[in-house]
Amino acid sequence: MRRALFIAGVLVVGAGVIGAWIWASLYLPYQGFAAPGVYVDIPKGASRRTIAGLLASQGVIRSRWAFEALSRRESRRTLQAGEYFFNRPETGLEVFDTLAEGRVFVKELVVPEGYSMFDIADLVAKEGFLSREDFLAAARDASAVRDLAPNAQTTEGFLFPATYGFPRHPTGEQMVGAMVKRFRQEWTTIAAEPSDPPGRPLEQTLTLASLVERETPKPDERPLVAGVFTNRLEKKMPLQCDPTVVYALELSGQYNGTLDAKDLPFESLYNTYRHAGLPPGPIANPGEASLRAALAPAKTDYLYFVANTEGGHFFSKTLEEHNRNVVKYRKLLAAERNAARFPATAPTPSSARAHVGP
Repeated sequence: MRRALFIAGVLVVGAGVIGAWIWASLYLPYQGFAAPGVYVDIPKGASRRTIAGLLASQGVIRSRWAFEALSRRESRRTLQAGEYFFNRPETGLEVFDTLAEGRVFVKELVVPEGYSMFDIADLVAKEGFLSREDFLAAARDASAVRDLAPNAQTTEGFLFPATYGFPRHPTGEQMVGAMVKRFRQEWTTIAAEPSDPPGRPLEQTLTLASLVERETPKPDERPLVAGVFTNRLEKKMPLQCDPTVVYALELSGQYNGTLDAKDLPFESLYNTYRHAGLPPGPIANPGEASLRAALAPAKTDYLYFVANTEGGHFFSKTLEEHNRNVVKYRKLLAAERNAARFPATAPTPSSARAHVGP
């Protein structure tokens, strides 16, 4: 009798110890990894036992057995593949919820309006996602946009400027795919709005929008700039848009970061000084405001514009007026440079953007 009572007591105590151990494994926060945190990559198709082993080996959970038991009890909830980042003590239940809800690690990438695919490639390399060459290889594959633009040679123009969340090491195809998907979403909304007169084909609209985007940083000016370009196209005047020359040089690998007068004759179909009409494709990736401006250019008599040193432009209807504005711009620029050399107060930043005109 005493032996039976002893064994029963041992079993009760043992059950209590096991219960306490399971409770601690699932309900008490645990951290068995270094302070900066640890990344755990859960492969596709991994079993619950394998996942529990990975988490335990990385110091994320206290007990692989307790976690596996929990995951089998919650068999209706799937543990999702992906890379996860843990940087603080968490309970086994919290870790389970993180995997079941697929809260994988993502790193933000902010693509500004007006960036070309070359600019984006530099950005993704700088942020450590992948190499410049790998991104450009994916961006040069136009198959993802051929249904929208049959003549597209690359995805330039379709890499919508926005904030994205990517894993630490995405492929170029994943990054380009996400940007093109975002463009499709935005374009569906923008293009659904009526335009008067009816808009150009998508490829031409996107090309015009990219020129507008690169010419002015001011959203309120964009319809005016689009109106100037539209007027020049209708009059068969060359667009003489400096950013097209920059892009032509980038395509050939000859752009050194500055544009000089000696570059303007550079032979390229993208050079709107040498070739009339729109260039053969976008020169950058425009945002919503520029897309809307290209769809609905301002109805204006303006044919020229030149920078005003305050981020905007002087617009003019005649060449004579434009030439006076060019002189005005040069005087303002000279005054700013002089003030910068002999400042009485802190100088005001200026924007010396190219002008449209002869």
